[in-house]
Amino acid sequence: MVELTLPKNSKVQPGKRWTLSHSKDRNGPTEGSTNPPPANAKPQVKTFKIYRYDPETGQNPRWDTYEVDVSQHGPMILDALIHIKNTVDPSLTFRRSCREGICGSCAMNIGGRNTLACTKGWDEYGDTITISPLPHMPVVKDLVPDLSLFYAQYESIEPWLHTETAEPDKEWKQSPQDREKLDGLYECILCACCSTSCPSYWWNQEKYLGPAALLQAYRWLADSRDEATGDRLDSLEDPFKLYRCHTIMNCAQVCPKGLNPAKAIAETKKMLARRAV
Repeated sequence: MVELTLPKNSKVQPGKRWTLSHSKDRNGPTEGSTNPPPANAKPQVKTFKIYRYDPETGQNPRWDTYEVDVSQHGPMILDALIHIKNTVDPSLTFRRSCREGICGSCAMNIGGRNTLACTKGWDEYGDTITISPLPHMPVVKDLVPDLSLFYAQYESIEPWLHTETAEPDKEWKQSPQDREKLDGLYECILCACCSTSCPSYWWNQEKYLGPAALLQAYRWLADSRDEATGDRLDSLEDPFKLYRCHTIMNCAQVCPKGLNPAKAIAETKKMLARRAV
């Protein structure tokens, strides 16, 4: 029988439980609340089970649980996290910025699915909501993943317009038909939900570019104004960079913007196949 040994400090341990009584301010709404309940309203309690890990301590990661009166804050998971940080546990660490599903900063795994905390309502889940960082990424602290490799892969596809002809006096013109080809591509917010949901990316992260970077690569291949199609295809024609995609479709399932990276990857493969004929 094969015996596997987990790396040191990799086993997640039970953590601390914070009851509703731990809240420092139960008398009024916190940030994100737009319609505060009456002072005598019955608490609407949900339990948030949150992954906690600080690599600097040398301790194992743990699951902390927080009882929260969700009537005291706004309707989104991000509102609950802000409420917990402000009134219960200030050590809780997570990223956030726009609160509008545009920046991608608050991407995390909620209820077993990668999504954005700012656009996911707590009322879409049961009484207990599990929250962890994006899977298969190094953890900086708590819900904050290290996206250094992810951004380096995005940079590697050179996501800007490459031209050889002289620049026009005003702008690069594009027909409406050519512009429509970019729909479903340019909307990517680089939240990393798709790449971190892809098993091929989990196992080949150092070599496979992943759905997000490949979606962005095709965005420039599809752009009629770009004049570096050959060089871009040369860069992608690699057993791992592109062809580790096995069309599992997790990327399209979890994209918070409703995009389909798998389709973009398939179109790139078709371009390479046509060129080889």
